[in-house]
Amino acid sequence: MNFQIKNPKLVALAVCLIPLLLLFVDIAFDNLGSNPIQALHIRLGDWSLRFLCVTLAITPLQTMTKWRGMTDYRQMFGLYAFFYATLHLLTYLAVDNNLEWSIIGTDIIESPYIWFGVMAYLIVFSLAITSPKWVMKRMGKSWKKLHRLIYIGSLAGIIHYFWQLKGNLAEPLLYLIIILFLLGFRILVWLTKRQLHKMMIPKGHE
Repeated sequence: MNFQIKNPKLVALAVCLIPLLLLFVDIAFDNLGSNPIQALHIRLGDWSLRFLCVTLAITPLQTMTKWRGMTDYRQMFGLYAFFYATLHLLTYLAVDNNLEWSIIGTDIIESPYIWFGVMAYLIVFSLAITSPKWVMKRMGKSWKKLHRLIYIGSLAGIIHYFWQLKGNLAEPLLYLIIILFLLGFRILVWLTKRQLHKMMIPKGHE
């Protein structure tokens, strides 16, 4: 008996919401520990970084497996990274600071780690609003240049995470290793293609 998922994209869309559902369950049953607001921040920020890592892993996986079907999911994972990053930001603004803009402004000025969070969010926001295919066609080559900023956004997010933590830094270090590995893979592929391109160009006769 062959079991085939009729709409795998819809399944992936639903699966990506499971972390949010589990978070709601933990809120309902008061399972967020002694500092629930901090736990809320970390959980949402974690999932934003995880989806960024998954998004960045799509191209290397395609290169190794030659399966182009994963391209269809790259945009979805990127948008979920933006979704969880937005929830992370809203938690900071509304839950943590009750939309008290004077307090928020002072906090931003006095807390340098927030600057990296703002930088990461602005980059992810820019990538999200330019993700539709019609925008990609309209932007042309500029689209690829803009979307390469995902690495800078990921690194800024990791610095933001690392700087605000006190204690166990294993998780942000893990994200850093993953991002650097994926960036290194991209650079290696680029250098290989460049070398092959040079080899294919016939040399002029002296």
